Amino acid sequence: MKKIYFFLLFITVLIPLGLLSENPAWGEWGNEYYKEHLGFIPQGIQNGSFFKALMPEYSTSFLGNIGSYYFSAFLGILSIFTIFFILKKVIKN
Repeated sequence: MKKIYFFLLFITVLIPLGLLSENPAWGEWGNEYYKEHLGFIPQGIQNGSFFKALMPEYSTSFLGNIGSYYFSAFLGILSIFTIFFILKKVIKN
């Protein structure tokens, strides 16, 4: 069990490496990216957003850029663990 905690700590430390790339992460393309690479914006992408992001651009008003990036990663990890914890409890019953 301790190996998984070490692995999670290791992955969390590597999170800022995504900030070094000039290209956006997979699936995080904005309309400008589609326009530039495809020459047009697909209709489903253009009209598909039906909710506002909780943390647009991974930013918060109370943390800096890197702090916000870590905070969003922590929330993502926590969300995934919570979902799997609940699923484990439900499946056992």
